[in-house]
Amino acid sequence: MKVRFFIVVAFLALVFSACDDTTDTIGNSLTDGMDRLNISTGIFPVQTASYKSGAVLSRNTVGYLGKIRDNETGSYVTGDFMAQFATLEDYSLLPYDSISSYVTSTDEHGNEVKEVIADSCVIELFYDDFWGDSLATMKLTAYEMAKPMEEGVKYYSDFDPIKEGYIRSNTDNGIKVGKVYTLSDQTVDSDTRNDDSYMPSIKINLNKPYTDKDGKTYNNYGTYLMRKYYENPDNFRNSYNFIHNVCPGFYFKLDDGLGSMAYVNISRLSLFFRSRVWYTEKDETTKEEVKKVKDVVYSSSFLGTEEVLQTTNITNDNQTIDRLVADESCTYLKTPAGIFTEMTLPVDEIMKNHENDTINIAKVTLTRFNNNGYDNKYELSTPSKLLMIPLDSLETFFGKEKIADNRTSFVASESKLKNTYTFNNISGMITYMAGLKKAHAGNSSDWIGKHPNWNKVVLVPVTVTTNELNDQIVKIVHDMSITSAKLVRGKGDGEDNPVQISVVYSKFNDKR
Repeated sequence: MKVRFFIVVAFLALVFSACDDTTDTIGNSLTDGMDRLNISTGIFPVQTASYKSGAVLSRNTVGYLGKIRDNETGSYVTGDFMAQFATLEDYSLLPYDSISSYVTSTDEHGNEVKEVIADSCVIELFYDDFWGDSLATMKLTAYEMAKPMEEGVKYYSDFDPIKEGYIRSNTDNGIKVGKVYTLSDQTVDSDTRNDDSYMPSIKINLNKPYTDKDGKTYNNYGTYLMRKYYENPDNFRNSYNFIHNVCPGFYFKLDDGLGSMAYVNISRLSLFFRSRVWYTEKDETTKEEVKKVKDVVYSSSFLGTEEVLQTTNITNDNQTIDRLVADESCTYLKTPAGIFTEMTLPVDEIMKNHENDTINIAKVTLTRFNNNGYDNKYELSTPSKLLMIPLDSLETFFGKEKIADNRTSFVASESKLKNTYTFNNISGMITYMAGLKKAHAGNSSDWIGKHPNWNKVVLVPVTVTTNELNDQIVKIVHDMSITSAKLVRGKGDGEDNPVQISVVYSKFNDKR
């Protein structure tokens, strides 16, 4: 009998998730009377509202750089970001004596001293995507960090390294390099541009004289890196040593410009130098092999990847955000660090007269408005995935780096064909919330007063990382890209409420 029960429930789940019609016709006819299983359904109105997110935890591996304006809402978003650079385990440079990029000087004893130098040094910010006008002229400044932002610390999207004292000041001889750029100003040949592995980049040269914290001056930042290595290779042995003893990272701040936002997924710090290479060549006269030497250009790079910290500082147009949140004609989803949609689940109504029933399925769909018909080639994309979690769990979910468990947290993907986000079964959430209230039945009014959000969830645009082998979710972070969506608002009352939750109950009937 139990086996038949689960077969029926599984069948119901398939029917219910594949059809958007009402559930009025689903009932006891699906089961044999001998099974003593009663199945019933219900549809309940859901109330929704816009929720101003404020700053969100920023632990993405993509840095956002630029400033854009959403033509639909008039809101502005600015992105600045910090990048650290990783070094390979047991990193090494070529032997000191083989370097042919060097200068000579005389020590206090009159001896000639050879000191290696880098011929040049550059930071490249590689972006695999961007929003806006690639021809928009933008201006950034790259600042040298005075100290590293530490792993394990929760940095939010409003954390400004300049205001928080993490930047080397001009009086401290810190690097401050300006760069004017457009996202289309790459000077590469067509063959390279058509290469699938090619990514355009914003290049920032670090070739001016550089003075370190100890007051020692080098001809460029690359020379500083080389000499620090030869002084103590242990500082390059791993990323922690490199970040804490050599290069704490750089902060890239937009100073001017409007119209583009680059999605920087790799940052690279590279130095270039020459080294002698010996080779043999046949002498045309003697026909004998002659040993010769030539200079070969080498490079050494340090990458900003997910092994080290990258954080984005987002500046939103708060007045516009407040205006959108107050709009009662709809609800919004807006990233980065903008607006979520809050949903009040009718838990009491769902459980009324079903206290001893099992909730097998609880399905809710949110419909997205199309744009207003304006002709805008830079229309913002819509969030591709939404996370549903209890409102009071918003901070802990991301702070503890949790993933969706399909009990109190769920992920839904956008259906572009239907303009909807559908959570096919949040029965676990309903059961969980009903259990919370039941556990405090003796003082429910006091408990609800202290926990006014007990039946509220929030829908958060997220970026989801999955395991390539089994498609299991391994990481969920806030979506920090530029997205916007306007959803049909649920009023929370009336049978024609545009946002509803459909429920399927089951119960064993002990009567024979």
